[in-house]
Amino acid sequence: MRSWLTSMRVYLDPRMLALFLLGFSSGLPRLLVYSTLTFWLLEEGLDIKSVGLFAATALPYNFKFLWAPLLDRLQVPVFGKLLGLRRGWIFVLQLALMGAIGALAMCDPGQDAFWCAMAALGVAAISASQDVVIDAYRVERLDDDEQGAGAAAAVFGYRVGMLAASAGALYIAEWSGDWQLTYLVMAGLVTVGLATTLMSAEPDKDEPQECPASTLAHLKEGVVGPLRDFASRKGWAAIAAFILLYKLGDALAGTMTNPLLVDLEFSKVEIANIAKTYGLAASIAGVFLGGLVVRRLGIVGALWVGGVLQMASNLMFSLQADAGHDMQLLTATIGVENLSGGLGTAAFVAYLSALCKREYTATQYALLTALSSGLRTLTSSGAGYAVAWMGWTTYFVATTAAALPGLALLYWLSRKKMTGLRPGR
Repeated sequence: MRSWLTSMRVYLDPRMLALFLLGFSSGLPRLLVYSTLTFWLLEEGLDIKSVGLFAATALPYNFKFLWAPLLDRLQVPVFGKLLGLRRGWIFVLQLALMGAIGALAMCDPGQDAFWCAMAALGVAAISASQDVVIDAYRVERLDDDEQGAGAAAAVFGYRVGMLAASAGALYIAEWSGDWQLTYLVMAGLVTVGLATTLMSAEPDKDEPQECPASTLAHLKEGVVGPLRDFASRKGWAAIAAFILLYKLGDALAGTMTNPLLVDLEFSKVEIANIAKTYGLAASIAGVFLGGLVVRRLGIVGALWVGGVLQMASNLMFSLQADAGHDMQLLTATIGVENLSGGLGTAAFVAYLSALCKREYTATQYALLTALSSGLRTLTSSGAGYAVAWMGWTTYFVATTAAALPGLALLYWLSRKKMTGLRPGR
């Protein structure tokens, strides 16, 4: 017990507060382009198939590695000089994000769903770019043995940002009856990240070269170097497949959670109270537990615990679909799902962080996270069609089965000692 309490002291480090607030900045826009937007779209009369297609607006999160070398190697003009490589980019991207969310607020999805989708795509592109830099900032600010706690702090903040963009947005929409006002308030919350960026310190890292004659070679190394480094690791293809599949079942369940609750006739306030607010509390517990599990059992041990729990939690949604509008069961379902998801996410983020070489932090982490979400985004786009074909109960059973390949690869990689981690991690 004493050793677990000692491990918790890492959360008192001031850097963890900064990572929490920057995590908030990353989590806020993510739900605004799909999950929360789902309620607005459904209220405007779009059918479930069209709503499901809006999941494709998250594609920039999958392709952010394409422009990550620019963010990794080049300073943003003016603000790069004032704030440094990482903080300069974060600050500029947050300003752009505030404007993009404001533009989304001005859309009318009932009259022109296409332009609403384009605005959501713009928010996602800027948000994905911000994530590239914030992730690099987090990895570079911490030592190896602090990555688990740093992942927990960042994921905690991410979840709070998601709460603001989900339950907070639902409360505002219910109170005001105005989705445009709701999204303008969300745009204002970007100031949390702006203030944190200004008050935080830049990581200890060599500044990028500024000589124009070397810019092309500098960028070429930024593109080729991260790939060469990753491909040099034993079992790199299997590692890539594991990253691709580990969170698949969890993501497929999460994509259709809101449509399920709407179909079961839970009100916006009930969803905000249980699925969002109470769900955040369970998620926070899972995230901090995940950070401690990483510190005590190592990253691989934590991946096992999180992966099994995530898989089992999907079955709760099948029970919910059969039971219908049952608040007690919803409380249990959301509690189990968020606790498991928080633990698994903290372990997975710590794993991806530990795989990165500091020379290529932004690009490698962007590549790894894009890989982890690529298949999930593509399959989630068709989730509405799968529900229409299978029905709710069978769909969530299928999402449970979708978690098995990732766990099988984890077993194989662990047995062959090819996880890509240094000994003892």
